[in-house]
Amino acid sequence: MDDPTLASDWASRIVDVPDFPAPGVLFRDIMPLLADAHAFAAMLAALAAPWREAGIEAVAGAESRGFILGAALARELGAGFVPLRKPGKLPGRLLEEAYALEYGSDRLQLQAGCLPAGTRVLLVDDVLATGGTLAAAARLLQRQGAQLVGAAVLIELAALRGRERWPGAIPLHALLLR
Repeated sequence: MDDPTLASDWASRIVDVPDFPAPGVLFRDIMPLLADAHAFAAMLAALAAPWREAGIEAVAGAESRGFILGAALARELGAGFVPLRKPGKLPGRLLEEAYALEYGSDRLQLQAGCLPAGTRVLLVDDVLATGGTLAAAARLLQRQGAQLVGAAVLIELAALRGRERWPGAIPLHALLLR
């Protein structure tokens, strides 16, 4: 088997899909990557590497592909997992943040009280595009009282300058720049 840490081994399994979910949007399809056990494991190892010694207690994943990466990364780091959901998916008292996408707007919700104050949290999503989702998720976690240790994304679309919306003092690691 090839060295599973080589980006070329797993990155080649990400497929660009033009005009999805709307005209003019170039969607990054990670499903072929997820379907390949060796490539998925190699990508997770690379995603976890910067955070192994950070004392992460919980990983928060933004709906929906952030759930897949976040839950797997939580297992990899020996941490809990907290989903950040779109409206209507969670019961109980909720905290909510609205955000803009490159093709619309949406909201994320978190169950109030799901994390004790001061919990060391890593935020995970698949793609950093315009930065709206990640910035809203960070605000949501901070309102919950979490200590946001950093964020990890699989792909950063550098031309869309989403990193500029991220709080500069908090580490943000992207595995691939596109």
